[in-house]
Amino acid sequence: MAKPGNPSAGRGKKGPTKGTGGKNRRSLEGRGPTPKAEDRAWHPAGKRKAAAERYAAAGGKAKPGQRPQGPNAARGGRAKQNDDTETVTGRNSVLEALRARIPATALYVAQRVEMDDRVKEMLSIATHREIPVLEVTRPELDRMAGFDGVHQGVALKVPPYEYAHPQDLLEKVIDRGEVPLLVALDGVTDPRNLGAIIRSTAAFGGHGLIIPQRRSAGVTSAAWKTSAGAAARIPVAIAANLTATLKDFKKQGVFVLGLAGDGDVALPELQLADRPVVIVVGSEGKGLSRLVTETCDQIVSIPISTNAESLNAGIAASVALYQVATLRALRS
Repeated sequence: MAKPGNPSAGRGKKGPTKGTGGKNRRSLEGRGPTPKAEDRAWHPAGKRKAAAERYAAAGGKAKPGQRPQGPNAARGGRAKQNDDTETVTGRNSVLEALRARIPATALYVAQRVEMDDRVKEMLSIATHREIPVLEVTRPELDRMAGFDGVHQGVALKVPPYEYAHPQDLLEKVIDRGEVPLLVALDGVTDPRNLGAIIRSTAAFGGHGLIIPQRRSAGVTSAAWKTSAGAAARIPVAIAANLTATLKDFKKQGVFVLGLAGDGDVALPELQLADRPVVIVVGSEGKGLSRLVTETCDQIVSIPISTNAESLNAGIAASVALYQVATLRALRS
């Protein structure tokens, strides 16, 4: 028997002391069923659900929780989310985007902007299509355009660029009865080079570009700006595997021409210009990758002076496209 005054009186080795069953009863009643993970705002599943709802509310077509696709999807923390928008700046780029009926969400015009025919047409198109026109300060436009952006007093908010599928791109050209002239980029990571190549493709009768899903620049605001609006007219397709896509094109009668300084044939001597071709441009530093080089039907060089070691990707693509367009015109 326990001694009087002993705290353990009234109980054996185990079990509560008589009269303690109601102690902390309120804490034992519980707080109801545990919310699902997706209903907890701080939980990763909850954040994914909220992002999917925002994307759906913005008119997105992706399934909830679907990972973003495209070149930026493989860049870890730098990946762009599907519900982000791009800011197109510069008068030519903004006007071309509006003319192409890109589903813009807002047109920004600087206070006391200098009115010319382009700005007047922008305002006319925006008013006709009921696109909100917002007057903002130049510092605000500077912020929207980015560190090295030149906005010329106007900016346009547009949805993320919609990439084509390489096979669809090729089939549409063939269905129109035209001889395909495409450009593929292998490791070109500067969006300004991409924009310049888009612009050259439009200028010399090309039908579109193909970029790999990884290690490639995407059609961002910088590419839009450099393309001078051509990004609204020239489709860009994404290839999950560039080498495999080029091999599929070869099976359909398309000749793959890679640009390199040590090419098998000089560009002026090219005999395949009037055939369906895809010109592959490598990065300025590393050039074409080994697998892509092995896939090419011909490696073509551009003769240059000994005063220069090489051409950057944008200029090389422009020269090659011009030469193909010239040869096609002579042989037509």
